[in-house]
Amino acid sequence: MLKVLIPTIMMFPMIWLASPKWLWTTASAQSLLIAFMSLMWLKWTSEAGWTSSNAYLATDPLSAPLLVLSCWLLPLMILASQNHINPEPINRQRSYIMLLTSLQAFLIMAFGATEIILFYIMFETTLIPTLIIITRWGNQAERLNAGTYFLFYTLAGSLPLLVALLLLQQSTGTLSMFMLQYSQPLQLNSWGHMVWWAGCLIAFLVKMPLYGVHLWLPKAHVEAPVAGSMVLAAVLLKLGGYGMMRMMVILDPLSKELAYPFIILALWGVIMTGSICLRQTDLKSLIAYSSVGHMGLVAGGILIQTPWGFSGAIILMIAHGLVSSALFCLANTAYERTHSRTMILARGLQVIFPLAAVWWFIANLANLALPPLPNLMGEIMIITTLFGWSPWTILLTGLGTLITASYSLYMFLMSQRGPTPNHIVGLQPFHTREHLLVTLHLAPIILLVAKPELMWGWCY
Repeated sequence: MLKVLIPTIMMFPMIWLASPKWLWTTASAQSLLIAFMSLMWLKWTSEAGWTSSNAYLATDPLSAPLLVLSCWLLPLMILASQNHINPEPINRQRSYIMLLTSLQAFLIMAFGATEIILFYIMFETTLIPTLIIITRWGNQAERLNAGTYFLFYTLAGSLPLLVALLLLQQSTGTLSMFMLQYSQPLQLNSWGHMVWWAGCLIAFLVKMPLYGVHLWLPKAHVEAPVAGSMVLAAVLLKLGGYGMMRMMVILDPLSKELAYPFIILALWGVIMTGSICLRQTDLKSLIAYSSVGHMGLVAGGILIQTPWGFSGAIILMIAHGLVSSALFCLANTAYERTHSRTMILARGLQVIFPLAAVWWFIANLANLALPPLPNLMGEIMIITTLFGWSPWTILLTGLGTLITASYSLYMFLMSQRGPTPNHIVGLQPFHTREHLLVTLHLAPIILLVAKPELMWGWCY
């Protein structure tokens, strides 16, 4: 763990001491090196389940893929931000890269934590850099409003979790994930225990976000700069799913009854957010709402608590992290050229940027879960689990899949096909940096098809 965490922390002096001319190059190179070093977590030799470097930080097959995803994203965020942060004063550029690096350090400690209270502290700490990135480097005047929504939704959900964790510490005497799985099952039978159960999960459901408490997400995504959108979609939403998986182990007897409304809300959210996507005009907003729909499926898979549900949830989280981040990068490259996120004003781009249209096509097919990509594998595992739990869910999940395919194709046709308007003919071509950026997103998705057990998690 420290092999990756210490180089990440050592990026801070590098960022402030590097010469202005080499700042972006050295930051990209060092973060990419860290990303490649993090791949060692995927080589699984331990038979005990956990591989520990000390008492507080460890990896297991559930956290390892999410840790690698967090490390993989930092060089991509730095590559994506270069164009629009470069004109700023050098100290602001350094501050921006430092915030992205600090986010990676907090995420490594969050996903690697073995004490639930350390996970909680890091879960909350990731708010600070994200909030500064949204409110300082956001695009429109609405960014302060978006930052406020983001902060208060997350905090309002997290405070009951803190109380719930303190009560758990009092009743079991430990908050270590090593110990909790061997402790006596909790006797949960009163109204107070039901409130405690809800307190344990609501923070994560807000973070995922569950439909109904999702209003902060489209605002935050639309107002954030490209790196903010990437890290939100790819990793910060996954903190919610990861936290739920860790907590569901403890909450068992009550979950059978109390999970019903949340599963129904998650599946209803898949249909509702898909329908909202079909009538979006704003490109970033459409991608943000599609995230809510995909994370609704993940929430359903986790709440049912079967090995297939958990496996499908991990696979879909990893695949969705890479695909939605790639879509935000592509939306940003189009925005940097046309200065508009409205799809109808910038259509027919395939004629001007044929290779970029190929990237759009692959990313959209991955988003709608084309076989044999891992998105489909995750979705089918979750849909099968839900069908085994109640055959009626096939109506919701089937309709949700259909709507997902519809809005993905709608997004591609609106932005790439059709007659090219006269006002966008003289655009600058794509840079090699941007092609590399999308390749580094889509290559892992295609490679994971060949070796899916890297992200199967606990279950096999």
